[in-house]
Amino acid sequence: MGRTPLLLLAFSLLFACNQERELPLEAGMRITQSATIKAGEYLLAGADSLDRPVITIEGDNITVDFNGATLRGAPDSLPPDGFRGLGLLLKGQNITLKNARIRGYKVAILAEDCDSLKLLDCDLSYNWRPRLKSRREREDFSDWLSYHQNDQDEWLRYGAAAYLKNCNGALVKGLTVTGGMNGLLLTNCNDGLFYNNTIHFNSGVGIGLYRSNRNRIMHNRLDWNVRGYSHGFYKRGQDSAALLVYEQSNDNVFAYNSATHSGDGFFLWAGQHSMDTGEGGCNGNLLFRNDFSYAPTNGVEVTFSSNKVIGNTMRECTYGVWGGYSFESVFFGNLIEDCQTGIAIEHGQDNGIYNNQFINCETGIQLWERRSQPADWGYAKTKDVSSRDYSIGGNVFRKVANPLKIASSKNIAIGKDNVFEDCGDMLTVTQPNDNLNWVEELPAPTLPDSVAPLPDGMPTGFTEGELTGRQYILVDEWGPYDFQSPSVWLRNVEGDTYTFLLLGPKEGNWKAVGGEGWRKVNPVSGRFPATLICNKKADAELLTLDFEFIGQEFTDRFGRVNPRGRVFPFHFQRFEKHLTWKVKWYNYDDDTDPLVNYESFRKLNSTTPIATEEKTDLYYAWWGSPAKGVHADRFATFAETEFDIAAGEYKFILTSDDGVRLYLDGKLILDHWNIHEPATDEVPVQLDGKHHLVIEHFEGDGFGTLDFRVEPDFHPSRH
Repeated sequence: MGRTPLLLLAFSLLFACNQERELPLEAGMRITQSATIKAGEYLLAGADSLDRPVITIEGDNITVDFNGATLRGAPDSLPPDGFRGLGLLLKGQNITLKNARIRGYKVAILAEDCDSLKLLDCDLSYNWRPRLKSRREREDFSDWLSYHQNDQDEWLRYGAAAYLKNCNGALVKGLTVTGGMNGLLLTNCNDGLFYNNTIHFNSGVGIGLYRSNRNRIMHNRLDWNVRGYSHGFYKRGQDSAALLVYEQSNDNVFAYNSATHSGDGFFLWAGQHSMDTGEGGCNGNLLFRNDFSYAPTNGVEVTFSSNKVIGNTMRECTYGVWGGYSFESVFFGNLIEDCQTGIAIEHGQDNGIYNNQFINCETGIQLWERRSQPADWGYAKTKDVSSRDYSIGGNVFRKVANPLKIASSKNIAIGKDNVFEDCGDMLTVTQPNDNLNWVEELPAPTLPDSVAPLPDGMPTGFTEGELTGRQYILVDEWGPYDFQSPSVWLRNVEGDTYTFLLLGPKEGNWKAVGGEGWRKVNPVSGRFPATLICNKKADAELLTLDFEFIGQEFTDRFGRVNPRGRVFPFHFQRFEKHLTWKVKWYNYDDDTDPLVNYESFRKLNSTTPIATEEKTDLYYAWWGSPAKGVHADRFATFAETEFDIAAGEYKFILTSDDGVRLYLDGKLILDHWNIHEPATDEVPVQLDGKHHLVIEHFEGDGFGTLDFRVEPDFHPSRH
């Protein structure tokens, strides 16, 4: 045998030995060849910057099997909004990562320029998520999200379980993400397949696409990716979504997904380029046989683009479909039930609405155009944005108060084959239309071939007994509840009677072990689910309930396993301290500009106000003028109150847009004096007895808000 064959044999034997050896993980390590990770849990803290990953996998044609090992970036004691850093960076071609568990980071996995990437059977649950500020009765506008820009990776500020950039031909299968904010985010990723993933109970986006084309997103469970909902109080969604499709993402297929109980089931927006130029959009996407039910806002939102929405289900949404400015789009064979409005399209053109079922909706189909367009929209300056050229045929309207509501539109053909059963007037016209006609027969729409399910596509529907419906979107400061661990939810207040819903594991018992502010609690023990009735003591301000549960093993909302038989404490706390505020408004000009001439601005408070109000609890959201005579922009708000409070540690929570200053007993304790989007500041304070508060606020332009709360400093709860 010659020398070369001997060297090759030695190399092969060495490579085989390395393949068999299991690697332990170490901070800063680089994996450059195929490997199996030694099973176990590795606590390796994330860095302050995403530029310094804990582990890097780099190279071509590499397979790394984590072997069930867990890479953890933070201890259990750290709350999720304190997680930081990047767990795993992938760089190279044809990398396969499988069986990894990564938690406790701002971003678990970031892959860049990784064509033919495969992520298989990974669990990226319990990574970063923010503490939400909205409460049961009051939405906090600082919780709103904005995904409009990502050309500079702006989405990373919100964290992600997996963030893929410039990864063509990727395969992601068997991914699990829960207890975080964002699941799988794709930017400039094309021709990928993403299926059989479970991304649910997160407070942002399940799967998001940005400038990503020709991907197939199929057979995924994407339920309860939501924030901004409180049953009976507000249903905003705050731009959370099961599926988010932004900025020139074209020709993607979304099929057989369950995308329910999310802010929007499906949220598509053409992108800023289209808004500025009128060009492009998110076009040619196909939504086929998905379930988009129980959305606080829209089952499907598709705007400024051309797409096909075929055979989907939308139950109990505010809008089944919001299709503003859609053109050359088809809405075919969808089931839309128990929605406020079935399909609503403003300023759409050349759209077909065929063979849909509208059941028990207030309005079936609504089409209209407004008198004017926003002056800063390039889209409206370069495109025809009239409401025109619709074909509406073969639809069934059953128990719909207003089946067709059409205004200021032209060239509308309504087929006589539409069916109306137990409905109000078939057509409601609030503004004149041009050339609206009932016709005997409409041309059949041109439809794409049906999308065949994947041979190993998993079922995504709900099983019998699972709780569904918007009443089961339960959101607190850590996002949506996942129905796994013991919890208590206030459902109704009537006089001094408070009704609670207790949810948790099926096997085991709960009991009430303490509380404050109640004269009666009934029952005091039981099994889940349960209804608890409590009667408040007169004049009680601090209301608490303490419980214990003993029963089956479960995983709590922070990923900690509570073994069978271990006592698990859970709690309710609420502070009902109501302050009476005296509020005054003024207009300001260049001479009293708060950022240039602050002292002159402050002196406005000593002059006669344009408007005044006395208000219990300070909470405002302004889309225009706050009061008669006050400008919509460039106005000042001054609010003050005196109050008496029991001695203790408290925190003031103040949300503002724009500038705000807070004075306690004449001392400046919060200074956020600039132009900003809704932001929440918290100030810990020691209070005892009588105190005086003054708030100074100014609104520059656009939306404005001012929201003040005081509560005991409970510290962030993790139960």
